[in-house]
Amino acid sequence: MVHESLNLNRPSNEEDPYQIEKMKPIHLPDVIAIEKKSFPQPWSFSLYLSELSNRMATYLVLLFHSKVVGYIGLWTLLDEAHITTFAIHPNFRRHGLGKKLFQYALDFSHNQGCREILLEVRVSNIVAQNLYRTFGFTSYGIRKKYYNDGEDALLMKKIYPENTLPQPDSLTRWEEGV
Repeated sequence: MVHESLNLNRPSNEEDPYQIEKMKPIHLPDVIAIEKKSFPQPWSFSLYLSELSNRMATYLVLLFHSKVVGYIGLWTLLDEAHITTFAIHPNFRRHGLGKKLFQYALDFSHNQGCREILLEVRVSNIVAQNLYRTFGFTSYGIRKKYYNDGEDALLMKKIYPENTLPQPDSLTRWEEGV
């Protein structure tokens, strides 16, 4: 079963302008545009295209009226997930959408059997670090000169206790297919 859409607290009788779905090649121009607005060293179109065929990878997009406004990527290996990228378009930040997308990705990976989720974040990106801490991530080290510009990365992780499952409310719609 694949989780494909997420109702972001809208009444069920009203069409929801926000959806989360698996990233497809058609989404990449919008993803690259957000990437360039969000990161000093953005990923390339070809890198994203290769990631979409990576069997360990899952990339999701947050759509607003069918337009990409955010995305997140993760790799899954056995019981571990690794967040590879995450961004929300600057015009859509500070509205809770990043939290919804991030929570969705955490729930998705946990439902795939992951007990531990890892990520790197720039040591200067305090806003992102604080967001990750609200989701239960803790720092566990520094990766020196991780980024192309020489900046260090803070290593963060979240460990789920044994025998836990995500809260049923966090994934409000489940769909099969994809």
